[in-house]
Amino acid sequence: MSQAIEGLPDKQTSARVTISDMAKALGLTKSTVSRALNGYPDIAESTRLRVAKMARRLNYQPLSYAQAVKTGRTRSLGLVLQLSDHDAQRPFLAEFLAGLSAGASREGYTMTVASADTHDTLIETFRTLTRDGKADGFILPRAMVNDPRARILSERGVPFVLYGRQQDPTGCAWFDVRGEDAMRDAVAHLATLGHRRIGFINGRTIYSYAALRLSGFKSGMAACDLPVAPELIVENAVTRDDGAAAAAQLLDHPDPPTAIVCAVDYAALGAYRAAAERGLTIGTDLSIVAYDGTQDGAQAQPPLTTFSVDNRAAGERLATLLIRRVRGEALETLRETISADFVCRMSTGPVKTQAHPIHRRLS
Repeated sequence: MSQAIEGLPDKQTSARVTISDMAKALGLTKSTVSRALNGYPDIAESTRLRVAKMARRLNYQPLSYAQAVKTGRTRSLGLVLQLSDHDAQRPFLAEFLAGLSAGASREGYTMTVASADTHDTLIETFRTLTRDGKADGFILPRAMVNDPRARILSERGVPFVLYGRQQDPTGCAWFDVRGEDAMRDAVAHLATLGHRRIGFINGRTIYSYAALRLSGFKSGMAACDLPVAPELIVENAVTRDDGAAAAAQLLDHPDPPTAIVCAVDYAALGAYRAAAERGLTIGTDLSIVAYDGTQDGAQAQPPLTTFSVDNRAAGERLATLLIRRVRGEALETLRETISADFVCRMSTGPVKTQAHPIHRRLS
């Protein structure tokens, strides 16, 4: 059991611990303690950690309103969810939010979460939240091409971190998973199984990830000395219905692919349906590799070969990077990417040497 510090209120009593109490316990000035608690960059990391440890020990709770007036900060991170997104209610969103909350609370921050039904209301929500000073900065999930959210925040001088990258890095910090590497490695995996005719079903081209994953697919084909067939590339597929329609287009081609790489798991699960409708067995007649690592993919029959992303860890890292940006760190130090994890299951297998079933049907 920890002992009370002489001359200070015990954290079990009702007396509120003040910054003066903290300064006395640490042998520091009130100004140093205050700046350490508020993350100012001129305070050494060792001092900040020492102050944070004492704050936990004494159960120090700042008066948030007074702190906001004094520092101009709310100690809150903002997130606006677009409910019209195809996967807005998916389980991985809960994991992502849990990660954000954990990363924020570790530094004494809270989360301010809002929602919008359409793109127009999304932009208006950002304008309202920034005008009213509801958050010190914002996390922007699923980066868009020339992201309008980033433009609004940049114009207003509000810090932000993107989950995804921008072609023009000016003014941007980000965290991202290298989906292009995953698509390249997916092609390599299929090529080792003997596949030469490989299709690609991409996500929505309004998002930055789509161009990156298409580039990764093409570089993977080039690395394996395989020709890219433009007729075997379909874009803007993110739901099961989208994936089923895209796969049907590929499988009904006179010279269909023996394997398909999908930019998202849900499109791949739609491709399962299109394959079944054509009498094809996944993993035998048709191989499929995707990206996301959803539970739906793990529970599919056969289980989906995919590249898995840890959404909780991504949320934690985004919160950490945003807090560092709020504290004034240089943008160049706040751009990070990591790899996805390959999960090989039963939706991929060696190419069949006999004629493709669709070939037999059409002959």
